[in-house]
Formats: sequence, C-alpha cells, structure tokens
Amino acid sequence: MKTTTHIAKKSSGIKRLVLWLNYFAVVALLLSFTAKYISPQTFWPLAFMGISYPILLLLNILFVILWSIQMRWWALLSGIAILFTLPNLLCMVHINLSKKTASNNDIKVMDYNCMLFDLYNWSHNKQSRKIIFEMLQSESPDILCLQEFYTSEQPKDFHNADTLVSFLKTKNIHTEYTTTLRTFDHWGVATLTKYPMVRKGKIVFNTKSNNICIYTDVLINKDTVRIYNAHLASISFGKKEYKFIDGLNNKEYNDSDLVESKNIIKRLRNGFIKRAEETEMIAAHMKTCHYKMILCGDFNDTPSSFSYHVLSENLKDAFKEAGNGIGKTYNGNLPLLRIDYILHSKDFECSNYQRISESLTDHFPICCYLHLKNK
Repeated sequence: MKTTTHIAKKSSGIKRLVLWLNYFAVVALLLSFTAKYISPQTFWPLAFMGISYPILLLLNILFVILWSIQMRWWALLSGIAILFTLPNLLCMVHINLSKKTASNNDIKVMDYNCMLFDLYNWSHNKQSRKIIFEMLQSESPDILCLQEFYTSEQPKDFHNADTLVSFLKTKNIHTEYTTTLRTFDHWGVATLTKYPMVRKGKIVFNTKSNNICIYTDVLINKDTVRIYNAHLASISFGKKEYKFIDGLNNKEYNDSDLVESKNIIKRLRNGFIKRAEETEMIAAHMKTCHYKMILCGDFNDTPSSFSYHVLSENLKDAFKEAGNGIGKTYNGNLPLLRIDYILHSKDFECSNYQRISESLTDHFPICCYLHLKNK
C-alpha cells in the first residue's frame, strides 16, 4: 500500500513539475511575440525571446500534444498561446493558394546578399563568381538589389560593377561604398535597374558598422518609384563562435565554453541594438517619401524582430503575399532563418515569389514580380 501511495505522489510531483515548465513555455512564447514592439535600445533582453520564437513555438506544440494524449485541459494553455502568436508563424511559413501569375508588364525584383561574389573563396569553388553571374543572367531581374557588394578597378577581372552592367539588362547602377582600400577596392551595396534613375541618395547610419541604406528614385512609365536597398548590422559571428555553435551537441563544457557563450550573447546584444537604431533612421526617412516604394534588403533579423515590425509597417511583404513553404533565406549554420526581404507599398500587387535554392553564399537570392496597380 505504501508503495502504491509513493508511486502516486511521485507521479503527481512529476506532473506538477511538467505543468510549471508548461507555464514557463507559455510566458516565454508570449514574450517572444511582444519583442517586436519593444526596441532593443529600450530593453535588449526581450530581443533574445523574439529570435527564439521557433524553438518556443515547437516546445509549446509538444506540450499541447502531451496534455491532449492525457486528455487534460492544460493543453489549452499552450494552444491559446500558439493561436495568439500565429501572426509570427505566418511570417515564417506560408501557404499561398492564389493562382495569380506574372504578366509581361510586371516588374521583376530580386534581392541578394552576394557575399562579395565569393571574393575570398569561402565556398572553395573557383568558379563561384562565374556561377553567380550565370544565375543573375538567367533570372534577368528588372530591379536588382545587392548587399555585401564588392568591385575593384584592379584587377579588371573583379570590376563587378562594369561586368554586371555589361551582361544584364539593368544598365543603370547606383553604388555606395562603406569601405574603400587602395583607392580602387570598394565594399558596399548596389542597386541596378533597367529603369531611368532620377535621384540617388543614402542614409548613413550613426553606428560604427559597415552597413548602409541607399535609395534610388526610378521612372517606371510615368510613375516615380523609390527603391530602398538596406543592409543592417549583422551579428558578426567569427569562426570561433560558429565553431562553438557547431560543437554544442558533441562536447563537454569547460570554462572556455562559458567565455565563448558570453561572447556570443554580447555580439547578439550589440547587433540587436545597432539594428534598432538603423531601423529607426530608415523608417523616419521613409515617412518623408511620397512615392511608391520598394524596400529590399538583408535585415539580419527575423520576422519576430523589432526591425521587421517597424520597417514592414504600412508595407506588404512579398513572401506573405505570394510565397509558399518555409521562408528561410539564410544559408548558414543557423537553420530556418528568414532575414532577407522584399517589401513594397500597397500600390503594387505581388506574384510569383521565389527563393532560389542554389546559392554559393550564406544567403539565398529571393525574387518576385510586382504589378503596378491602376490609379
């Protein structure tokens, strides 16, 4: 009899512990949803919850399954929290049932972090630059926004600005550089378009980073359209950080691992704060624009973030409009991250959003077709 009572008490204690863990998971999921409304400059720890949304969502789904199997009403705890945060999920995973197709008059827009066209041979493929160029030529966009752009007047083989203009139909180019070495090696961003350019400008961030946002006004038929091309601050993980992340599952921890984990948290925190400042500068600039807008860029942040929430306000997200499946755009060690975007004003209708799955950089190119609505 004592044994039965002891087992019953032990089982009850385990259930209470699991229930408390469920409470924690629900609160964490709800906090991850609120992260996009609070600037990391105000309270940066909340941004960690936002980037953890996929993990917290999965954890709550597991609790729903667990309690449902046991026929417990506690399944409602995580179930309601999941429904409340569903808008975040729809920004990362989308099913598009629309049969809208592009027409010949539509504008093909492409965004791509080209990682310097693999200048330093990170991919260990000497043909990578040629393959990237062939991909761009095959896609043949009308508007092409490139981040981590590199060009050089010497040697001529790496004069990427001239080379792209020579074989693409986007003959008009707007480049801005954040770094120039030896007067002829340039690093920055570039916007290329087949449409006439009527104005160029840039938003220089106050942060000490090699990031920038440029804007280009182009004439499409009789309409002036402003194209923003933004590259926001990255996390700036180095080889040590990525090596630490890769080895989390197959090594024992020691004091050096604790130091490395603190370094990762510091880099994440700095990235959140820098992006928040850069985001607010871009948003303030966009509020002064009275033209139709297209915003492309590598935000280095997820749809659960403050940056995405602020920059997508009053704009439509091409992936949510015309995309299908998981919106992953980061081709690196951190899985399932959507950090590259094409946003546009409501003057456009979007169709045929695509993520080009073959990439020799740490980002996947994305593209879509935009149709300018009749007035």
